[in-house]
Amino acid sequence: MQLSNSEEQLMKYLWKLEKAFMKDLLDAYPEPKPATTTVATLLKRIKDKGFVDYKLYGKSREYYPVVKKTDYFSKHVNTLIKNFFNNSASQFASFFTAETNLSTEELEELRTIVNKQIEKQSK
Repeated sequence: MQLSNSEEQLMKYLWKLEKAFMKDLLDAYPEPKPATTTVATLLKRIKDKGFVDYKLYGKSREYYPVVKKTDYFSKHVNTLIKNFFNNSASQFASFFTAETNLSTEELEELRTIVNKQIEKQSK
């Protein structure tokens, strides 16, 4: 399921906080802060989509993510690879390394990450 940009932004705050009341979420936003009603509407929409749930404490709701951040972004990367790179991770990696102006140090870091993953998978 897809989140809008504003829903995704709210989820980023909730993933970072792990659990939060409305006040905590409003505090996470930079100035100018959105209206409480805006955040409440976003919370209802992402709850309806199955991304969050809450525990009720009297009249207060403590929200927490149901979907892990890594699962959400992993799905998007896989969709991107499927839709724009013919389902080829190699084509994606080639494009990513050529078109993002990575420094030599960053490319070396990527090589280390890839080598560690190769070692892990060959065990």
